[in-house]
Formats: sequence, structure tokens, C-alpha cells
Amino acid sequence: MKTALLTDLHANREAVEAVLDAARAQGAQRWVLLGDFVGYGADPAWVVDRVRELVRQGALAVMGNHDQAVVRGAAPQMRPDARYVVEWTRAQLDAAHIDFLASLPLVQRAGDHLYVHANAWAPAGWDYIQGRSEAVRSMNATDSRYTFCGHMHEPMLYNLSGAGKAGDFVPTPGVPIPVPPHRQWLVIPGSAGQPRDGNPAACWAMFDEAERSITFHRVPYDHEAAGAKIRAAKLPQRLAARLEDGQ
Repeated sequence: MKTALLTDLHANREAVEAVLDAARAQGAQRWVLLGDFVGYGADPAWVVDRVRELVRQGALAVMGNHDQAVVRGAAPQMRPDARYVVEWTRAQLDAAHIDFLASLPLVQRAGDHLYVHANAWAPAGWDYIQGRSEAVRSMNATDSRYTFCGHMHEPMLYNLSGAGKAGDFVPTPGVPIPVPPHRQWLVIPGSAGQPRDGNPAACWAMFDEAERSITFHRVPYDHEAAGAKIRAAKLPQRLAARLEDGQ
């Protein structure tokens, strides 16, 4: 079974279309969507519709912090730009979209896999896995062999041995990495809709159950068109600039 892992789609239609096409071409048989379907981008309704369709077809999906913010409405402590994006996004969605986002769980499990947007130790707290110490904390919080997270927009792979020795690895796109089950693994595919590692190409990953391997992928897409939509919608201009420079 080949599972395509997508996260942080961020209402970016052009990126999501490119990633879905690439994953299908690579033989994806199952889909896991790790949250943050809305926020930043100009096509929230289209992206939520695609996610909802995949879930109807059997995909697993979890809630991200941007999804929760849109469900609940902008909080007073949010920065003005963030409040504006949340309320603009809510205005683009209908009641069925909001209900779908509200119905998403924080965590999904399937066999020895755990799927969560932020981390395994406190999924509702939205703390980031910024390095090895947070990755180890997350892996120690679950007995799952494989944890798959979003939230961080840069692809990364962590592991933990039975003796407590931890490692981390910056993946090379397109190169399968063996992930044998005698260790614990934490996979961060990177953002499909807004990468932030200096490379504007959309991120996703494929887990091959039979081979016990994970392959990280990058897909170029028309980020200029996605940025132009953000500008046309009069969303904060820096959100368009981020797509162009991958920051």
C-alpha cells in the first residue's frame, strides 16, 4: 500500500492540484491529509471541497490550527493580518465547509501509524516540532512506530532507537529512505501550499507500506498564479511574496 501524505495546503489551489496529480502518477493508493487546509491562500472553498471529496473516498484527515481558527472565528489576541485572513476565509466558505472543518479530529490512528497536525504530546496545544528535542518528546508520547505531522513547513525526518538514541535527517527529494519498524519514526512532509525552506516547489511524501520506506517529493507549480490570486483578493501582500521565494 502506498500512502500519499499532504499537509498545510493553505488554500493554494495551484499547489494542491500539482501535488494530487503527482501523487496519483506515483501510484498513491491511500491519502492522508495532515491539516491546515485553509489560511494564507485565495482558494479555501476549492481546497476544502477537494479534501472533503478525498475523505468521502476513504482518506484520513486531521484538523490544523488554521482550520480551528476558521471554525471558531478570529480571536482578539490575533495580529490584525491574521484576523483579517481568518474572517476573509470564513466569508468564502459556506456552512457545510465550516461543519466539515469542525468535524475533523485532532488525531487519527491506523495500525502502527499516528497522524496529527502539530505533535503527539499535546495535539490541541499546537506546539511546533522545531528540532530533535521536540521530536523525541512527540515520539515518547506515543507507542506508534510511525508518527506523521504537519505544522512545520519544511520537510524533515526524525527517528528514535529502543535505547533512546535519536537522529534527524533532511531528506533529498525523490530518494526512498528505509524506515524499519525497530525504531520509531516521525515524518514531517513539509507544506504543499506554502513551503518555507527557500524552495517554492510544493512538498508531499509517499509512505510505501510494503517496502517500509518514505520518499519525500517536491513539485513545481504555478506559484505566480497563486500569488496573483492573493493580491487580487486584497489579502496581505506578504502572503503572495512568500510563495514566490519559498519563505
